[in-house]
Amino acid sequence: MVRKKGSFILCGAFLFVAWNALLLLYLWGRPPIGRVVGKRETENSKTLKELVTTTAPENTLAASTASPEVVIPILVIACDRVTVKRSLDRLIQYRPSAQLHPIVVSQDCGHTDTAQVIGSYGDQLTHIAQPDLADIRVRPEHRKFQGYYKIARHYRWALNQIFNRFGYSNVVIVEDDLEVAPDFFEYFRALYPILRDDASLWCVSAWNDNGRDALVDPSKAHLLHRTDFFPGLGWMLLRDLWAELEPKWPTAFWDDWMRQPEQRRDRSCIRPEISRTITFGRKGVSLGQFFDQYLRYIKLNTEFVPFTKQDLTYLLKDKYDEKFIIEVYSAPLVRIEELQGGKLREPGPYRVQYSSRDSFKVFARNLGAMDDLKSGVPRTGYRGVVGFLYRGRRVYLAPPEGWTQYDTSWS
Repeated sequence: MVRKKGSFILCGAFLFVAWNALLLLYLWGRPPIGRVVGKRETENSKTLKELVTTTAPENTLAASTASPEVVIPILVIACDRVTVKRSLDRLIQYRPSAQLHPIVVSQDCGHTDTAQVIGSYGDQLTHIAQPDLADIRVRPEHRKFQGYYKIARHYRWALNQIFNRFGYSNVVIVEDDLEVAPDFFEYFRALYPILRDDASLWCVSAWNDNGRDALVDPSKAHLLHRTDFFPGLGWMLLRDLWAELEPKWPTAFWDDWMRQPEQRRDRSCIRPEISRTITFGRKGVSLGQFFDQYLRYIKLNTEFVPFTKQDLTYLLKDKYDEKFIIEVYSAPLVRIEELQGGKLREPGPYRVQYSSRDSFKVFARNLGAMDDLKSGVPRTGYRGVVGFLYRGRRVYLAPPEGWTQYDTSWS
């Protein structure tokens, strides 16, 4: 009886071991979990991947699909001003990222002291030198304008370096006598997509020609406008525009050339209510033109505006024009004497109408705005309208309703 019981136990143990051995061999023969074998398992793997993707947190998705941030270089046009240090100090102080905003200083003139100032910044910037310092042959009556010819030559060379040598897709140009605002970089980062996507725009400028303290609204540092007048003085352009302009680049007076209808081609720029640059360069080829009378009084923005967090699509042409025309031409039409006499009680806006070059200049001068025109376009003008504050009220100096185009004979 005892022998039979022992045999039964031994047989049971043998069967248990044999069964587990067979089970182990079976499991070893299966593909490992996670291994992709054949079409069916590939499809299963794809389904799992899609499941993981659709259930991933939103921030993980953004991190995995976001394109690299655009690099917006700053080109500083320099010559013989050692005060370029003031410009560079502010640019470096306010720059949020050296990688996203490399600074390239292009120096003309071969001025040693200025070169030493630029060189003192080391690897915080790139210093390049325009190699052709020879005088330019000009007709006798233009000898006094030699500086303007050299500036145009320098701009052409420097922009070719930016786009052809360094390979950037865009650039913001400042000159060595400009000081920038704290949100200068924020401003251009936010407006880059608008410039890129709206074919009716060809530049973004940090400058308001009518930016004197009394003419701007201090409560609206966030306010931006379209303008048909090329402002310059801290402005962004894209590589495609340079490819268009470079073959016909002028030998002198490049900024006025930009304002000609053949170049502008009915395109506009974005400009701020309150300037993001000011000029401190009274000395220069223009011999202080406008500086003492006007430029020294331009207000520089001091409030940081988070433009990249705002919806700026209101600046796109169709949206902007619809609202702009209604706002201007629904404003009460008043005489300049009523504005100056302080008889108006409403907060505005008001409209003053001009009908000729002379009436525009008289009204602008009497209201404190700049009165000159280039190729028929008034400074800050959009669709012929110049907007600014007068004694705290918004005023639109405007042509009659139904305006169609600028008259180039008004220059």
